Amino acid sequence: MNSFIYFDHNATTAVDERVLETMLPYFNKNYGNASSITYGMGLSAKNAVETARIQVANLINCIAQEIIFTSGATEAINTAIKGIFWRYQIKGKHFITAKTEHKAVLDSLKWIETQGAEVSYLGVNENGLIKIEELENLIRKDTVAVIVMLANNETGVIQPIKEISQITNQKNTILICDATQAIGKINVDVQKYGIDVLALSAHKFYGPKGVGALYLRRKSPRVSLTPLLHGGGHERENRSGTLNVPLIVGLGKASVLATEYIQTYQEKILPIKQFLEDQLISKKIATINAYQTQRLPNTISAQLHNIKAETIIKKIQSRIGISTGSACSSSRPEPSHVLLAMGLTQEQAHHTIRISLGIDNKMEDAELFLKLINE
Repeated sequence: MNSFIYFDHNATTAVDERVLETMLPYFNKNYGNASSITYGMGLSAKNAVETARIQVANLINCIAQEIIFTSGATEAINTAIKGIFWRYQIKGKHFITAKTEHKAVLDSLKWIETQGAEVSYLGVNENGLIKIEELENLIRKDTVAVIVMLANNETGVIQPIKEISQITNQKNTILICDATQAIGKINVDVQKYGIDVLALSAHKFYGPKGVGALYLRRKSPRVSLTPLLHGGGHERENRSGTLNVPLIVGLGKASVLATEYIQTYQEKILPIKQFLEDQLISKKIATINAYQTQRLPNTISAQLHNIKAETIIKKIQSRIGISTGSACSSSRPEPSHVLLAMGLTQEQAHHTIRISLGIDNKMEDAELFLKLINE
């Protein structure tokens, strides 16, 4: 029986065996509470957490004190947007974001609108890139933050974050960046990019599910927030709750291994991606969305010419795992807000699949996928 081929790594990744091995002792041997540091077991847990904090900080080039552990990127994004909204109301209540952001951003902003915030939504061009001039025109004296993701989860499109940060810095506005899909695939340096707040999640780069981190710049500018969770003052009073030591240790180990993952994506996976795109185009099977734009080395958003995405997925789902370019449910299929913002019609959006490769994929996987698509 043929083994299953997984082409949905932007949804989640397998836990690296080395990450799992590092985590295991903290479930049933070194199981101390990181806040109970009056004896050895608790102190050991505390030290493990702080080691992981340094490892995550090293990954994005910040200091350890700027890292707050969360349950994942969704919590990190909610904490950042809502916490900054409440803290900075003396400056204003205006936020700016792109129409192509992840739902964690868009839904958080939708909620703060119910609390009195005003949100402006940036359009994107046909390649999914925000319009820089529009951003400059939208920023006001009462603009608290601009929220733009580094790399899009559906298309892989990489936004010009450094250029964006130059504008936000000049305008005394906080730049919040969802880097969830970029971490572990490309180098992410908060100093180089000028990012003030960043969210990430371990399970997108071969760490465990249920753990992530929020980066808050401490200097030039210092970013603070009103916490959403209270009850113990954990994480320097930014996020109360008993720390999940095994998962945090796993995030730390995955952060150490991220350099290796990035190299693999560039040297091994990018050629497979290019082969797939060349074949899909040359055989007139699909059009590649944002083809001429800088994208992640593993992500393909392919608009199929003669068949709907859901149809092809059902036909190959026992052999290959891919996803649609739209958020669909059996009762109410809805076209992707990302693709619609890029100018695709609803029909084109429903014909779009997302292929997201991982470090274990091989050229033979791509060849089998093409064979099944042709059939």
